[in-house]
Amino acid sequence: MVKNITVLKGDGIGPEIVNEAIKVLDKIGEKYSHSFKYTEVDIGGCSIDKHGVPITKEGMELCKSADSVLLGAVGGPKWDSVDPSIRPEKALLAVRSELGLFANLRPTKLFAQLADSSPLKESIVGNGIDLMIVRELTGGIYFGDRRTEVVDGEKVAVDEMKYSEHEIERIGRVAFESARKRSHRLASVDKANVLDSSRLWRAVMHRLAEEYSDVEYSDVLVDNAAMQLIKNPSQFDVIVTENMFGDILSDEASMLTGSIGMMPSASLSDSTLGMYEPIHGSAPDIAGMDIANPIGTIMSCAMMLRYSFDMVKEADDIEAAVNKALDDGYRTADIYKDGFTKVKCSEMGSIIAANI
Repeated sequence: MVKNITVLKGDGIGPEIVNEAIKVLDKIGEKYSHSFKYTEVDIGGCSIDKHGVPITKEGMELCKSADSVLLGAVGGPKWDSVDPSIRPEKALLAVRSELGLFANLRPTKLFAQLADSSPLKESIVGNGIDLMIVRELTGGIYFGDRRTEVVDGEKVAVDEMKYSEHEIERIGRVAFESARKRSHRLASVDKANVLDSSRLWRAVMHRLAEEYSDVEYSDVLVDNAAMQLIKNPSQFDVIVTENMFGDILSDEASMLTGSIGMMPSASLSDSTLGMYEPIHGSAPDIAGMDIANPIGTIMSCAMMLRYSFDMVKEADDIEAAVNKALDDGYRTADIYKDGFTKVKCSEMGSIIAANI
């Protein structure tokens, strides 16, 4: 089976972590007689440097025609001063919009081997942390109208947060279906006590909750959700929320595991086409040092196999290979503690690949 993957290595540590993920995918291909064909496309700052834009039209077409997209990371201080219309992050928004990637799945799971790396007390993490945040990805404040104007002699900035019923319903269905595949519990996060967009969000979710009566449903205000993630994360199974709230809460949740470098994500469309990436940034301060943690990217590839390619056994193999590497005591710098074996980014990728 041949699968075409458009590879967006991006900036900073992006190329390093993606190289290790490809190493693992190639091992899967070898074991199961699959063929993964990779086409590299510049994105973010490196594309601005080469082409003057964060992603070219040709690059975008290669993303749209692929079976899946694998992304490293984009951006860095080097491009902070470029015109806002072509900042590296604009490429991510464009890819999400052009590919119709409206559903972002961000699992947060505390590996048992890293329980002592969590910033939370043992009495809290002892209950286990295994939740999924379903984030709406192509609407809300990141895609609304924005402007800065002068009113009565001072600058006024406006960012519009807008949602339609169909946008809420489609992400809601993804969340309810995800809950059905897990523990049948769904918490919908909003700010319905203040925002009209949240009141519409809640109304649509309530309508869906009647249809998915087998799922235990609850409403949680976003400020309370932020507190509860720290106080008692095990109470959550699936969380669904809009774009900005999801951006913030998923980063908060990732730190419960001890390192953001461990966390994968999947951005899905109505078709099997998806984009897979670790949730961390480009970390330019450690770029080129071969010390980044590639596990988030490797686990993103497991999600790719599971969600876009329907290769469930292959995805299980990657997850088992990561667990074995941790069981054997291998740690990258971000998760290293005395008594374990510190390895480089490239070494961790090779170890996991060898475990396949």
